[in-house]
Amino acid sequence: MNPLLGVIFHGIGGAAAGTFYLPLKGVKRWSWESAWLVAGVFSWIVAPWCFALYLNPRLTEALAEAPGGAILLTLLFGALWGVGGLTFGLSMRYLGLSLGYAVTLGFCAAFGTLIPPLFKGELPMLWSSRGGWIVLFGVAICLAGIAMCGRAGIIRDRQQGGALPAEFNLIRGLWVAMFSGIMSSCMAFAFQSGKPIMDQATQSGTPEVFANTAVLVVTLLGGFITNAVWCLILNYRNGSFGDYVNRREERAPLARNYALSMLAGTTWYLQFFFYSMGTTLMGPFDFSSWTLHMAFIILCGNFWGLTLGEWRGTSGQARLWLAGGVATLLISVALVGWGNALGT
Repeated sequence: MNPLLGVIFHGIGGAAAGTFYLPLKGVKRWSWESAWLVAGVFSWIVAPWCFALYLNPRLTEALAEAPGGAILLTLLFGALWGVGGLTFGLSMRYLGLSLGYAVTLGFCAAFGTLIPPLFKGELPMLWSSRGGWIVLFGVAICLAGIAMCGRAGIIRDRQQGGALPAEFNLIRGLWVAMFSGIMSSCMAFAFQSGKPIMDQATQSGTPEVFANTAVLVVTLLGGFITNAVWCLILNYRNGSFGDYVNRREERAPLARNYALSMLAGTTWYLQFFFYSMGTTLMGPFDFSSWTLHMAFIILCGNFWGLTLGEWRGTSGQARLWLAGGVATLLISVALVGWGNALGT
């Protein structure tokens, strides 16, 4: 157990999550669902198997010997996590980009961090230890930081002439955001359910820090099923099956699009590769890994927003809220890491 190294790994994973979409911006004349599905093949199937087989040549043996119930639960939570990702966009439809992003990630961070220890009966351990109180305080600070970043985004949108979405509905949007947050947090449940798979991988010779790569193979298969079905439905509705073989009126740079989608998908996978490594090092309060993951995603996303000029021309008020939110998230990361160190 090494919480400091675990925080570093979560930082790298958050940076990958906040960066993966940049290559997809270079995909030309493809529908969104086509690029997303090609990227998903690499992020949910190819990369997980390649990394896991490299780190554990006896992976198939470990999966075959793992309890069937653990395999099914991990697969199920992976599929539910995929539903959360799909409904994430629906929350933007009703709340707008900035408010929807902040509210959904806030719910996701809260549910994904606190519900797993609640189900496992570990909350009394939190209330009775100094490290547990510090971790819980860090989670609360993280939620405050997410809210501040969301406030900054709302002010920016108003100052840049952004308007509320045509279908803006606060009540419906909050319900959808809560549902999306709960479903998205199922990734944390998948790691909890997959501990027997992790143990089996360790027994088959995988170093413990890499053992969760076996869990990711099962979890992301569930996510792939959910997302692939939806993308294929959109391909059918939009008549975009021709994207994959250039049978559309406007011919796309096929090799470039596949390469960029492959890069995006592999980068996306790296977020959970490093997340899976970090969570093995966090000690008895490893459920706090989800809070760290959310915090680093938002930090990296705002970094790219500033770098790409998304905040150009905004007032000092918006930048002050953003700076306050970023500082608050950094404080939350330090508190969660400190609490885990005390627990260890």
